[in-house]
Formats: sequence, structure tokens, C-alpha cells
Amino acid sequence: MSLVEEDINKARAEHVDRKEPAYFQAHALEAYYGESYIVQGVTFNIHEGEILALLGRNGAGKTSTLRSIARVDEPALTSGEIWLDHQPLHSMKSHQAAAAGVGMVPEDRRIIPGLTVEENLQLAQIAPPVGWSISRIYELFPRLGERRKQEGVTLSGGEQQMLAIGRTLARDVKLLLLDEPYEGLAPVIVQEIERTLIEIKNLGMTTIIVEQNAVAALKLADRAVILDMGQVVFDGTAREVLDNTELREEYLAI
Repeated sequence: MSLVEEDINKARAEHVDRKEPAYFQAHALEAYYGESYIVQGVTFNIHEGEILALLGRNGAGKTSTLRSIARVDEPALTSGEIWLDHQPLHSMKSHQAAAAGVGMVPEDRRIIPGLTVEENLQLAQIAPPVGWSISRIYELFPRLGERRKQEGVTLSGGEQQMLAIGRTLARDVKLLLLDEPYEGLAPVIVQEIERTLIEIKNLGMTTIIVEQNAVAALKLADRAVILDMGQVVFDGTAREVLDNTELREEYLAI
């Protein structure tokens, strides 16, 4: 067992057998892109401090579900409820959901051209509520501290992912949404991002991760939800998915 896997198992052991009410709840979400019915009655819960892997084949509705939670304009959420720490996200606009503690790291990272690493982080803290200090983000990602004066878009893919996560943590985040955080990264950088997510988890950050590298996501997660054609087909522990070859082959092609 690798050191990363040992850290993951240690972190997971601290978040099992939860008895308290769910910290995050998505209930019967339905969302459309135009006339396309993308999210079809999706329901799942997350306890505070858990990492949930939201999995499925391409086109299953994973990113659309994340975007619905973040309250972005598309897809359009037409029905259902989303609650975070007793706050009704479903009645909010995207800026209100962000203020309520939803932080999304999109697949394309959206580093702002023309700004340095530090300026990207500073921009995230212009309006309250402010989260982690920039010095604390540099402690989490020393490489960003070393490149603080470098233009953000000139960083490597892994460094841009670190900046995107750091910029999100610069806000007061209660729910971290990660869309394909390992996309296009070398294995050694994936391990570095994994260690970062373990550290964030140990600090009590509740996280949803969408990732095509399902095995990597499952090794990190406490629980998993699998989507197929916009519907939930599995909701259980990450270990159950890793141990169920038939389930993985049918819905994840692994």
C-alpha cells in the first residue's frame, strides 16, 4: 500500500458510521439544457467532512449536476431542492450560492489572463466572505508561492489546478466542487493533488469530486454516487464500488 493510500484510508476511517443529519442534501433535481433533459430526479446526501465521488460515463449528467448545485445559469434547474448547512441553494443565484459557501473548481480552471498567481488569489478576496489567507494557500501549495509573480496562464497544467483550487479556498467555502481535477495531469501531479485533497478533508472540508479517473476518485472518497443518463443508479460507499466488478464494468467501463 502506498503512502497516499495509507493517508486516504486514515482520513476515511474518521468519517464512517455517521449518525448526524446530512450537511448537504440534493433532492429530486431536474435540469435542462434547452429542451434536453439532462438531470433526471437526482437525489443524494453528504455528511460534513465527507468526500463524495460523483461518477458515470461521459454524458451521464455529472458536470450538469455540479453546475446545478453551484447555481450557474446552465443547465436550468426546473425542480428539486438543494440544501447546504440549512441554507436553500435552490432559491439562489450563482453569486448568492458562492456567498453561502459553494466553491466550484471548473474543468477548464478559468485562470484569468494577464494576472499573476498572487493577483488571481487577491481578486478572489475582493468581496466578502473571505476564506483562507494567501499565506495559508502558499503553505498548502508551496509551488504557487514560488511562482507568485508569474502570470497564472503560463503555469503548467498541474500548477494551474493548484491555483484554481487555491483561488476557490480564498473564499469562505463550505462545499468544494471539483470537476475533473486530474484531467491532463501526469501521475506524479495527480498524487500531489490527492495529498492536497486529503489535507483539505482532514480540515473538515466537504467535497464533491467529478472525475473520469474513477479509481483515483474512489480511493480518495468516502462515498460514491453513480449516474447513468441523468439518474442515480448507485449510492453507497466508495469501497462497495471498488469491490464490485460488475457495477464498475456496467456503469464506469473499468
